[in-house]
Amino acid sequence: MTDFNSAAAGIPDDDPTRTLTVASPDDPATTYISLAGGNYAILITGKQTNGQYCLIDMRVPDGGGPPPHRHDFEEMFTILEGEIEFTFRDEKRSVRAGSTVNIPANAPHNFRNVSGAPARMLCMCTPAAQDEYFLRVGDEVASKDAPPPRLTDDEKAERRQRAVELAPVYRTEML
Repeated sequence: MTDFNSAAAGIPDDDPTRTLTVASPDDPATTYISLAGGNYAILITGKQTNGQYCLIDMRVPDGGGPPPHRHDFEEMFTILEGEIEFTFRDEKRSVRAGSTVNIPANAPHNFRNVSGAPARMLCMCTPAAQDEYFLRVGDEVASKDAPPPRLTDDEKAERRQRAVELAPVYRTEML
């Protein structure tokens, strides 16, 4: 059991250089990334949270989702709309809107929208860095509803290669 009175004595002073963050996927200043078949809005970055976490609004079309992977950080998904199939340590589980899924660090997993309809979820990674990885491997698009860029087969291969090469930098392993 934690002794909160003695723990509170070790809390650092407030850092007035940090500011309140209010995020909306409809804010024109939001950065949108086309990645893994979907459009991801980077709502809160690691820079805004002093590296503590990042928050990403994921719009996942039918058939969209990343390949199997694992990483050494926690990842939490809250399904806002639709249904997503998660594969966790080779076991599949469908999760509907209103539910939250936590993926423990280091566990093999992936997700796929196999519902036949669009889905949307929030993804929080702690600590942050997944936001930076997505910015480096995805393609920036104009809005949450923008179509993915039309890529040649060579460009698609280059994106996959970049994702694999950068994965270790962001504490991720593609499986």
